[in-house]
Amino acid sequence: MPLLVEGRRVRLPQSAGDLVRAHPLLEERARLLRGQSVQQVGPQGLLYVQQRELAAASPQDGSISILGSDDATTCHIVVLRHTGNGATCLTHCDGSDTKAEVPLIMSSIKSFSDHAPCGRLEVHLVGGFSDDRQLSQKLTHQLLSEFDRQEDDIHLVTLCVTELNDREENEKHFPIIYGIVHAEDLFVPTAVNIKTAEIYRASFPDRGPEEELRAARALTGGPMISIYDAKTEQLRIGPYSWMPFPHVDFWLQQDDKQILENLSTSPLAEPPHFVEHIRSTLMFLKKHPSPTNTLFPGNKALLYKKNEDGLWEKIPSPGN
Repeated sequence: MPLLVEGRRVRLPQSAGDLVRAHPLLEERARLLRGQSVQQVGPQGLLYVQQRELAAASPQDGSISILGSDDATTCHIVVLRHTGNGATCLTHCDGSDTKAEVPLIMSSIKSFSDHAPCGRLEVHLVGGFSDDRQLSQKLTHQLLSEFDRQEDDIHLVTLCVTELNDREENEKHFPIIYGIVHAEDLFVPTAVNIKTAEIYRASFPDRGPEEELRAARALTGGPMISIYDAKTEQLRIGPYSWMPFPHVDFWLQQDDKQILENLSTSPLAEPPHFVEHIRSTLMFLKKHPSPTNTLFPGNKALLYKKNEDGLWEKIPSPGN
């Protein structure tokens, strides 16, 4: 079944700009989102999603109230929500394998489908800009096309991507929005009325737990994975494996300009902490060239659960 806007099938391929011009309501929603001030989101009740990760939660979740991600330059943040049961998936996509990733996003929401006798699937796409290599444009096209190929009707509600998320300064292009959250009061049960969810611009001082470990997996080419078990309300990390990062000592010796130009998809548009983040991730990879034994004893996952204060707390893995 098709991708829909206001009940009408989206005609593809077309650019994001052409799409919103054909559907003024999409353009208005993108304008409102761009105009929001950035809210700093603390760790209480937050499930932060890194690049090549997805997480899904429902209104019945007693631990998670906010799903969020940021640092999206050419990447796109995808939010898929079922209006009947409120189940929501947030994903940080970089275009590495969009064809495989969209079905994973769909499956994560369908895992809650037993509790969804009515309602519809709504998708929100945010991120990217008018980059020189047109990576954002390519990812926008991939995501729209793959959602259009799914069996279910999917209603496109927010489209703030690529040229719709672009600002120009001194003849250089930058994203307007780098990060968003999806938040709603997950402690209020859903009845017949459909709950209204909010998506807003955000930044995150705390990107844990295990920020460097999760970033290392993405930098070494790990595929998209689900990190949250909604049934147990536990964050599951690993076990991961990777090959030693090629020439890690060489990269650690390079100056900021070389790291930006060679390890970024958009060197001129990265946030200020990008190089520091890459350096810390490379140091982590140098320290753990083969993580299976050093980071995952017994080849068991690292498990985290929210405590009474809404913060992540490490818990024993089964059998430990």
